[in-house]
Amino acid sequence: MEDKARLKILTDLIHLNSVNGNEAPVSAYLAKLFASRGIKVRLDPFDDNRSDLIAEVGQGVDARVLAFEGHQDTVAVPDSSQWTHDPFKAEIVGDKLYGRGSADMKSGLAAQVIALLELIDTGQLPKGTVRFIATAGEEYGAPGAYRLKDQGVAQGISAMAVGEPTSGQVVYAHAGSLNYQIKSFGVAAHSSLPEKGVNAITGLVAYINAEQTLFDDAPNDPLLGTVRHSVTILKAGDQVNTIPDYAELYGNIRPTKAFGNQQVIDRIQAKIAQLNAQSQGKLEFKLIHNFYPVATAKDNAFVQLAAKIARATYQDRPVALKTINGATDASVFIQGNPKMAVVILGADAWDRAHQVDEYTTLTSFFATISIYKRLAIEYFES
Repeated sequence: MEDKARLKILTDLIHLNSVNGNEAPVSAYLAKLFASRGIKVRLDPFDDNRSDLIAEVGQGVDARVLAFEGHQDTVAVPDSSQWTHDPFKAEIVGDKLYGRGSADMKSGLAAQVIALLELIDTGQLPKGTVRFIATAGEEYGAPGAYRLKDQGVAQGISAMAVGEPTSGQVVYAHAGSLNYQIKSFGVAAHSSLPEKGVNAITGLVAYINAEQTLFDDAPNDPLLGTVRHSVTILKAGDQVNTIPDYAELYGNIRPTKAFGNQQVIDRIQAKIAQLNAQSQGKLEFKLIHNFYPVATAKDNAFVQLAAKIARATYQDRPVALKTINGATDASVFIQGNPKMAVVILGADAWDRAHQVDEYTTLTSFFATISIYKRLAIEYFES
């Protein structure tokens, strides 16, 4: 496939406004690409305009399954007037291609698809099976990944390459991500008689103060470090002369393999029980999102193969093995298949994801296609 045709696939994807909740047009577009090569796909539509997509390529003479995985949705564009380049026109300036999702992660998604199409076109089918998985909703809640996990899509996968933007770096471990809500219930009263009420804010303040040191004794993970945690949203009161009877907060925690998701949940719930025993108010915990940490050994053969190929392909940058604190769809799929090896490897520019004037580079995009092609072939030769 010539570079012009490769770029058309990426620009076509960016033209599709697939902000979280509107992924079906991307699935339909990808399905047509695979159908043009005689590859059957399974679409998994849900809600009003959402869909996952699964396709498989390969000879199947090797029993192993390598997954190429990516998400179709993007974050929103709150104010397009802040952009120098239209977020949905995929404008190219020099080596940069601008647009919402150009980095996160339509460049990775397009590169995976193009790699498979080119292997088909040249008759270089992998000896095993490459399972391409495109999900809906990774940017908020990962409903598509959870649906596919529950359908068993992760079963049988021996290794997974996630195409999130990594600027060519090979990520072999990342923290989980746990989002939660604390509701605080009190008793309303006029502010002139505060003793008649129970201030719901007071309960949240007690929790916020406790949260600052709640995980101080959590063990340090050799790959992912400490458990990182923050209270990020606070809502309380609606009238200045009334003691509020309800308040709420939201927090985010990054569990590790050494101190996992259930341990985090148990620690929060134990603290809430203690605070409730000491107060007239009542706190309630609610789990919002629960993404697991992903960690493959640095010396794992799949990790080392990905690093070898990336280093040989990216000529304009050093390539290192990395760990990050962000979460990916692999956080969901690992729950259905905890033994599979995982790497996250994608194009530029990982520091521009979700930003105004998000971009990828053509250099990294074309290089990433080559990496995926080699990975699909060489994985089954190792």
